[in-house]
Amino acid sequence: MGRDARGRRPVALAMTSLRLGPGREFDLIRQILEQDARIRIASRVTGRPSPGGRVLSGPGGDCAVIAGRTIAISVDASVEDVHFRRAWITPQQIGYRAAAAALSDLAAVAASPIGLLVTLAVPASDVPDFALAIMAGVSEAADAAGASLLGGDVSRSTGPALIDVTVTGEPHGEITRGGATYGDELWVTGTLGASAVAVREWMAGIEPSPEAVQAFTRPVPRIAEARWLAGRGVITAAIDLSDGLAGDARHLAAASAVRILLEAETIPIAAVVRTAARDDAGALALAIGGGEDHELCFAAPPDAVARLAPEFEKTFGVRLSRVGRVVEGEGVAIIGSDGIEQKLDVVGYNHFANE
Repeated sequence: MGRDARGRRPVALAMTSLRLGPGREFDLIRQILEQDARIRIASRVTGRPSPGGRVLSGPGGDCAVIAGRTIAISVDASVEDVHFRRAWITPQQIGYRAAAAALSDLAAVAASPIGLLVTLAVPASDVPDFALAIMAGVSEAADAAGASLLGGDVSRSTGPALIDVTVTGEPHGEITRGGATYGDELWVTGTLGASAVAVREWMAGIEPSPEAVQAFTRPVPRIAEARWLAGRGVITAAIDLSDGLAGDARHLAAASAVRILLEAETIPIAAVVRTAARDDAGALALAIGGGEDHELCFAAPPDAVARLAPEFEKTFGVRLSRVGRVVEGEGVAIIGSDGIEQKLDVVGYNHFANE
C-alpha cells in the first residue's frame, strides 16, 4: 500500500508498523495493534465490511484524528467482579462484551460507528497473555460493528482489572431519550432476560445453559437495526437496554417528561428465562429487571412500526415487540394480564443500590 493524496499512510498499515520507544508497556501496545490488524485482515477474507475512511490518524500519537462535523461519543466501563468474573468467562469474552456494551450506546442514537478507544488496567501478572486476550475480544467486537481501534491507554493495576471503552460514531438525525410524546408506542428488539439468567446461575454455583452464556458474552449492538428504523422516520426516542427494561423505561420517561405503561403480556421473554424461572412472575422480573440485554428500546408513533415489522424481521432475523405505550404523567407502571394497572416493583440495575 502507498500513501493517499495528502501523503498519509492507510491506518491499517500504520498500525502494523507502529514506532514506539522501548519498554514492556509499549511492547504490549505493539502486540495489541498487530493482533488487531490480523483480526481485521481475517474478517476481510470472510466478507465483513471494513470501517469507513473517517479515521485519518490512528494509534501511536497523543490523539487519534477522525473526520466528521457531528460526532456521537460515549464511554462504558467494565470492572472485574462488578461486570464480570474470571471464573465465569474467558478473557476474550470479557473484552468482547465490554466493547459490545459500549458500541450498543451508539445504537440508541442511530449512529454509524467510527472507532473506539480503550483504557486497559490490569495487574502485571496479566501481561501479556490475559491482556492480549481481552484486546482480541475488543478487536473482534469492534470489527463486527465496522469500527476501528483508535488507540487508548494501558496501565498497571493492583486489581481489579478495568476495561474502559470510549466509542465514537456519526449520528444520522437527532434521536435522543427525550422525544417520546403522548400516544407513542414503546417497542423493543429481540428477547429479554437471558443474560440475567446467566448471572443468577453463576452466582448460585450453577453452570448456565449455552443460550444464557451466549446472551451474556456476545451481546449484539443493534446499530444496523436502529439505523434502518431511523431511516424510515419512526423513532421518536430511544435507549439501550443495559440496566433492564424497567429501569431504562424510567430514564426514557423522565427525559421525555411522560409516563410509560408497560404491558406484561407483550414483553418478549427469552425461552431460557421461562425455563429457569420458577413461575411467570419470576420470568417477568428477570426479563424487565435483569439488565445487560443491550437491545434497543424505542418510542414510535401509533401503528408506524407494526407496518414495518415483517420487513424488519425478514431483514435482520430479529424480533420486534410492542411492549407499552406513552401517556400523560410521569414514571413507569405495568399492566398485568388482567388488564389492571399495577405498581412496578422491579426497578432495574443500580450500581449503588446497596449504599
